[in-house]
Amino acid sequence: MAKPLMAKATAVWLVDNTTISFKQIADFVGMHELEIQGIADGEVAVGVKGFDPVANNQLTQDEIDKAQGNPLHKLKLKFNPAAAGEEKRRGPRYTPLSKRQDRPNSILWLVKFHPELSDGQIAKLVGTTKPTIQSIRERTHWNIANMQPIDPVALGLCKQSELDAAVQKAAAKKAAEGGVMSDDERRKLVSTEQSLEMDAEPKIPSAIEGLETFTLGGGSSDEDEKKEEDIRDADSFFNLPSGGDDEDEDEDSRF
Repeated sequence: MAKPLMAKATAVWLVDNTTISFKQIADFVGMHELEIQGIADGEVAVGVKGFDPVANNQLTQDEIDKAQGNPLHKLKLKFNPAAAGEEKRRGPRYTPLSKRQDRPNSILWLVKFHPELSDGQIAKLVGTTKPTIQSIRERTHWNIANMQPIDPVALGLCKQSELDAAVQKAAAKKAAEGGVMSDDERRKLVSTEQSLEMDAEPKIPSAIEGLETFTLGGGSSDEDEKKEEDIRDADSFFNLPSGGDDEDEDEDSRF
């Protein structure tokens, strides 16, 4: 909801010139109810001159009369056609001087771990230019050898919610285009909240891959028991020829 100009001065004028409740004034100017009470007690906004919202085309007298007659009525700011769309006008993100040297590191992090993000999305997240992003993508940046990928959220260059929203938007765009994503790309497109809720999957060392079903003990299956029964007979195990005993008796009788 839009707030009036010079909110504290407007609150001073409403306290001095109307019988509107502190709650109604607080909601209208965007202040706390206790601050409005402090204005009435002379403890807050000492020396601040009241700003007439009616004379300055921010409130109508009818709106003030309604609020005075009904304590539950919420004051509404007078519509100003000249101010339409003013809130949507935003310039490039401002980055403090102390953090500007960290922007290339954050760009490198985004390019490395979220390659699906467009140059425009990265520029909006960390407040940089597309030529800088392109030079880091192509590794032609003048300081690329000394750069380290650092999370822009950890550097304070953007919020985690903004990064998650950009990642989800990139995922939706790629899905709409019909692109096939690898498993690594799908993991990168998951938001932070979703990834934190997932259970960690244990990784199998490459040296024992393929032996997932191997066991050293435990119950044997029916097929294993059947094989054991087949080889219990020593003759069948060694596959000895039949009739060997008769030949031995014939040789003994010769002597």
